[in-house]
Amino acid sequence: MAQKAADRPPKETLSLWTREQARLKARVVDRDTEAWQRDPAFSGLQRVGGVDVSFVKGDSVSACASLVVLSYPELKVILVDGNGVLHHRGFGVACHLGVLTGLPCIGVAKKLLHVDGLKNNALHKEKIQLLQAGGDSFPLTGESGTVLGMALRSHDHSSKPLYISVGHKMGLETAVRLTQRCCRFRIPEPVRQADIRSREHIRKTLELPGPPTPRSQKAQGPKTGPEGGSEEPTSAGGPPAHRSQGPRTHLEAPKPGSQEQQGKAGR
Repeated sequence: MAQKAADRPPKETLSLWTREQARLKARVVDRDTEAWQRDPAFSGLQRVGGVDVSFVKGDSVSACASLVVLSYPELKVILVDGNGVLHHRGFGVACHLGVLTGLPCIGVAKKLLHVDGLKNNALHKEKIQLLQAGGDSFPLTGESGTVLGMALRSHDHSSKPLYISVGHKMGLETAVRLTQRCCRFRIPEPVRQADIRSREHIRKTLELPGPPTPRSQKAQGPKTGPEGGSEEPTSAGGPPAHRSQGPRTHLEAPKPGSQEQQGKAGR
């Protein structure tokens, strides 16, 4: 839905944001910079964070940003619900957060951003059909010839891909591998938990009636976590029966049947 004119920031503010984006874009690093990134098993990676922002429908002022960090003693990488260099100005929210924090960041988008000729057309859908198993991917090459990201089938039971792009201090191939290994469901677990908690915070803060609207999820088979441990198959929406050395959140995990909410705004 188009944003109402009254809700749009003044032209001076938009111009300021654009200039700031251009200034920070020059600082983006699009290659691997950490020793753990060069290890196929990511040995040495100690914490994975997920960032998500939840909005209130019809409210252009209130929102909740959430960072969830899973099971390591030191934060080293952040997965962001949004785009990195796969962006109209080549500088999405994952780049912005990465440059400001100095941490490696990955853009993880659920929908394809139509930029540089990329479109969710018949050819794109044919390529998606060729993604047969979790970990399969194909490059997102714009009309300029630049590879802006990768379409990734995050696990065997997901029919919709994720769109992975470089945020900061990490190459695209590494970003794709790490994202896939963080997925218990379609969405990487750090981002999924951030989404759940930001929505719950908004619901409680604004005293909205009823629990979050569930989003259906499918069971999946064994999955390797960021530390190389395996997960047992899960029931739909429920937590794994057992996980060895996989990421865990210090917050309470969702109860069986507790699932994500619909209506997310894309970034």
